Amino acid sequence: MSVFSVSRGLSLCALACSLSLPALADEGGDQSRIIVTASPVVEAAAAKVVRTPGGVDVVPAEDFEDRLAVSLRDALSFSPGVYTQPRFGQEVRISIRGSGLSRGYHMRGLTLLQDGIPINMADDNGDFQELDPQVFQHLEVYRGGNALRLGGSTLGGAINAVTPTGRTAPGVDMRLDGGSFDTLRAKAAYGYADGNGDAWAAITADRSDGDRDHGRRKALRFNGNVGLKLSDRVETRFYASAQTIRQKLSGALNEDDALNHPAKGNFVGDQARNIDSIRLQNRTTVALEGGELAFGIYYNAKTLNHPIYQVVDQKSEDRGVFASLDLAGNWGGMPVELTLGTQARFGQGKFRQFVNLNGQAGAPTSYQKARAQTINSYGEARTAPIAGLWLIAGGIYTHGERRLDNRFAPTRSGEVSFDRFAPKFGLLFEPAQSVQFYANYSRSVELPGFIELGQAPAGGAPGFTPLGPQKAWTAEIGARGTLGIAHWDVSLYRADLKGEMLQYNVVAGLYPAATFNADRTRHQGIEAGVDLTLTPWAVLRQVYQYSDFRFRNDAQFGNNRLPVVPRHFYRAELKLGTETFSISPAVEWLPQGAWVDYANSKRVGDYATLNLGAQAEVRSGITLFLDARNLTGERAVGDISAVVDYAKLAPASQAIFYPIERRAVYGGVRARF
Repeated sequence: MSVFSVSRGLSLCALACSLSLPALADEGGDQSRIIVTASPVVEAAAAKVVRTPGGVDVVPAEDFEDRLAVSLRDALSFSPGVYTQPRFGQEVRISIRGSGLSRGYHMRGLTLLQDGIPINMADDNGDFQELDPQVFQHLEVYRGGNALRLGGSTLGGAINAVTPTGRTAPGVDMRLDGGSFDTLRAKAAYGYADGNGDAWAAITADRSDGDRDHGRRKALRFNGNVGLKLSDRVETRFYASAQTIRQKLSGALNEDDALNHPAKGNFVGDQARNIDSIRLQNRTTVALEGGELAFGIYYNAKTLNHPIYQVVDQKSEDRGVFASLDLAGNWGGMPVELTLGTQARFGQGKFRQFVNLNGQAGAPTSYQKARAQTINSYGEARTAPIAGLWLIAGGIYTHGERRLDNRFAPTRSGEVSFDRFAPKFGLLFEPAQSVQFYANYSRSVELPGFIELGQAPAGGAPGFTPLGPQKAWTAEIGARGTLGIAHWDVSLYRADLKGEMLQYNVVAGLYPAATFNADRTRHQGIEAGVDLTLTPWAVLRQVYQYSDFRFRNDAQFGNNRLPVVPRHFYRAELKLGTETFSISPAVEWLPQGAWVDYANSKRVGDYATLNLGAQAEVRSGITLFLDARNLTGERAVGDISAVVDYAKLAPASQAIFYPIERRAVYGGVRARF
């Protein structure tokens, strides 16, 4: 089945490649004006992204280069619809449209990519610690079903982090920053290009004691790529990245400690997450008459030493192939654009668990071998029957296989396979050169990964637990553009889900919650970003999210709201000054806290924080910057690990709360030459 799916996807690309479509002039004008960017390098990405009839965003590195950007939270804080909250260090919650609500660790429901290659493992589970914002050229955010063109089929969508090349970032780029909690970070990068090719490489390092006890971290990373121009039409690029990450885990606190002792950490078991990984990939592009063909391969290897309630020792390998084809032309006098692609991921791993003896492995408790594959083949056609109105139709076919071989308890082994098709329909209306209105209706399919399929029963060892896929139909309308002093990006969406992967008690009130498929739930809301250029020296950036997530006539929870994500969330930053010198006061406001549990018996409090940024170009190519956070020392809960019914257990025993970041001041210097 898997080989057939791959060959079928590749055959579709080859067939479409043989079509003879005349070159198409850009009917939409200068599309890059619709998404405001600060760098010409990003304009080509913006022009491609805004051909999507739905919520998308391009975030250039200039938007966060004057911050201590240690995680995707720092990089995407002003990306509409992206909900991020810190836990500790580089550990954050990242969710789009309520993706992964039940996951109080790692990440689910989003496809993460670097340079178009998936970071997620073959079972779709993912970590974001391996993505270092210091080396990004820009990020592309495709919310929900709009991720189809990146092979994404999940509720949340996809985030693609793009690194520079020797052509886009020639010369030397250096950075040194640090500050509170003995934080120190450094970056050194160099890019070179000539007529035959280019090369770019960066080494980054960071260390910090963290703003909470037992939160010390250090990391060393390498990212690089080499591009070879094989002919006027053909280019191939080789990528390599490697990282070693050592992170002590501060863990969650009970509510009293989170509010009154936010610096407190958990020392029990010396919990940590230690990662060593390497990624190798190749991408070849062929310029066609009116289009482009791209194809390649990749290989990821990762070891994870993870002392938590037990010592988790995992070794995994993932490999994959991909191909995509973009064509543009005329058909019967109408402009037509076609995208076809396939993305196949194959992975295997050895998952061992041991008794945790203060961070060291004791007696073995579990040993499972895992195999997974996920194959997404997709296609999308776009046509404009009248000038300025584009009609879009497409779909993505997902084939997935998961197998767990339980070596300690063979009867608890198991395997499952999935085959699902997720169609998408949309329209894009451009009444003016810099204004778009859009609408789409799409299906999403999210397959369970090994964390869901390999759950442990109460008091037992992990073993195969059958779960079904999470499915949703999402309707979305919105607009984006620039008019006068205003630039906006606003989407309204409603997703009706079946089988959302949430937590239920195995035995109510006695055992910890496990993940199962809920019946019917609904996620709906508003994703808004509005920038106002008040004067040449005053720019106001704002993002607002309204999130209404709830059960629908659930047998246990009725129409209760889902926990973790609050209904309202607002950020704003006012930049005063010029590119030579500026200061940027900012606020983050949560007017009403989120629910803690599915029973809706407990809600956390509201909060507002005040931050301040500043930058000064002391000479050409050299910039000093300041990043001050939570200046008022606000104490509040930021993130939550949801429980079933908070009221049934003693509050002091509920270590499920993560405090917001403490007051901190960071500064640094950037140099380019």
